[in-house]
Order: sequence, then structure tokens, then C-alpha cells
Amino acid sequence: MAVAAWRWLGAKPLPAAKPKAIAVDVATVNRADVPVYLEGLGTVQAFYTVTITARVDGQIEKVAFKEGQDVKKGDLLVQIDPRPYQAALGVAIAARDKDRALLANAHRDMDRYAELEPEDLASKQTVDTQRALIAQLSAQIKGDEAAIDNARTQLEYTTIRSPIDGRTGIRQVDPGNNVHATGTTGMVVVTQLEPISIIFTLPEEAFGQLSAALARGTVTATALSRDDKEELDHGTVELIDNQIDQSTGTIRVKVILPNKQRRLWPGQFVNVRVMTQLQRQVLTIPATALERGPDGPFTYVIQPDSTIRVAAITAGEQTGDIVVVEKGLQAGDKVVASNQYRLQPGSLIHPNALRPNAPKVAKSGDGDGTEPVP
Repeated sequence: MAVAAWRWLGAKPLPAAKPKAIAVDVATVNRADVPVYLEGLGTVQAFYTVTITARVDGQIEKVAFKEGQDVKKGDLLVQIDPRPYQAALGVAIAARDKDRALLANAHRDMDRYAELEPEDLASKQTVDTQRALIAQLSAQIKGDEAAIDNARTQLEYTTIRSPIDGRTGIRQVDPGNNVHATGTTGMVVVTQLEPISIIFTLPEEAFGQLSAALARGTVTATALSRDDKEELDHGTVELIDNQIDQSTGTIRVKVILPNKQRRLWPGQFVNVRVMTQLQRQVLTIPATALERGPDGPFTYVIQPDSTIRVAAITAGEQTGDIVVVEKGLQAGDKVVASNQYRLQPGSLIHPNALRPNAPKVAKSGDGDGTEPVP
């Protein structure tokens, strides 16, 4: 009897094992304001760059700046020995004074001849000659004045001042050396760092999008580190270059940034992100929830019974980790955001956590210098 019971129990089919749920991250389809960006690699350039050179010959008496010093417009940089030019100015002034004295005497003689002419005591030729002498001396005085202005200008050139607000570079000359107006090396380079500019490139296909954004108003731009992890500064797009580079199929764009923290430096390579549009209240999902198959993009939607179905979607712009969904989903749907390789239609899932999928959009007054584009 025991053996028969054992055989009977062994022959009874066992119940089917319940499929094991697959743990996945879950995200909710919601509406959010999504900024649309263009990104390119750029080079930081000084807003103004001036190479300080001598405009007259002479010996350097004084170098009034320190390397790496911030200078203001009009600050003394270099003093060249002014004595030869002071002497030349004195000679020019003396020549003018001499000619003025001669002109004054010529006028007095002319007055005498004018009194004697009616009585025929002074010939007409003498009067005409005196008038010509007065005109000659008057013209000579004008030449003297021009010579004085030139001498004074040459003297002013011996005092070299900064033409802009900026920062000095490495000094190229030392006191005691002679400099020449024909020299091209320069004594120091002054660069303006606040504000500063960035020139970056975009594909020519982006021209229409950026041009339309500029037509609507101010376009904000952000300078990023090469790894895109750090925002260095915020500014605005100044202009699009007036031609497309046919050899590379790119356009050049200039951005102006305040650079108050001096985190941007001339010659530095940075990434530039330009916000051209703000899509308001559009459906969004995390980029990790987007899958691509032979028939196009799709995602896994979670059913009320914790199983999944495949939903074909039309994907729009992607900003960072967020993808805009134009068709195929509704607000409130829950989608799978991880472990998709283990899933198939009808798979049972176990949600780990809800993942946020709202992009951060800088608002006016946040302190980062950006505003949403309407």
C-alpha cells in the first residue's frame, strides 16, 4: 500500500512555477518645459588685444608695469627718454615766435606805406611787395604751428600708456634698452579679459535654427568645460559670421561673456551650448527609456498588472538625459528605464524606483545669467 501511494503521488503533475518578476527602474511620462540646445567646440579670445610698440626711437627710462598686472586705460606702461623731443619742441616754438615777430614788424611797415601811398611817397610796387611779405610770413607761421604740433606729438609718444583696460603679459623689454619706431616685436601685449569672447563652430544645417532664434531676441549661451561637467560662464550670442566655410561646411559664431570670475582665458578650448528654443509643456521620458528597433524608436510601457507592452513612439529633441515624445504616449504612462535587454512583451516586472525626467531650465533671476527663450 505504501509503495502504491508513493507511485500515485509521484505520477501527479506538479503546479507550474510562477515567472519571476524582473527588477527595473520606472519613469513616469510627464509634461515639462524642455530647452533646445546647439553645441559646438570653441576657442576663447580676448575681447581686445593690443601689442604695445614704440612710435619713436629712444632709450627706455622706466617700465611702469608688472607682468600679469591689471591696468586701466591711460595707465603709464613705458617711459622713453623725452629730452631729444623736448628740445625739438623748443626749437619749433622758437621758430614760430621769430616768425611772429617778423610778421608784426611787416604789419607796422605796411601801415607806414599805407599812409605814404596816397601822397605818392611810397611806390605801388613797394606796397605790393610788403603785402606779399605779410602773406608769406603768415603762411610760415602756420607751418611753424604744424611743426610744433608734430614735435609735441612726438614728445607725447615717449610716454606710452595703456589704450585699454586689460591685463599685461610677459615683458619683452627692460629699462636701458633702445627701442625703434620700426620695431615689430612689441614691448608687451595687453589683453582685455572682462568681457571676453568665444568663437565656436556649428554645422551649416544649424544656421536656420540659430538665425531664427536671434530674430526672436537675445540668445543665451553657456561656456562649459571640455567634459561638459562644469559651467564656466554665461553670456549671449553676438553674431553669426557673414559666410559659411565651404571646406568644412560649418559656420562661425561669436559669443560674448562677462567673465567676472576669470574662468575663461584667451586660447582656451571650451564647449559652448546655445539655447535656441524652449518647448513648453511637452511630453518627456528619460533617454534611458528610449529604445530603437528595425521599425523605429519604441519604449516599454508598464501595464496595470505589472506586465509590459511595446509602444512605438515618435521621438523629438533630446536635451541631456531627457527625450521629447511627440507621439505614442500619454501623460501619466509609466515606462521602463533600465534592464530592457531582459524584457520581452508580456514580461512581469518589479519596479525599483521612479526616476525623475524633468529637465532643469534656468529661470531669470536664478543668478546664472540665463533666461529661457520664448
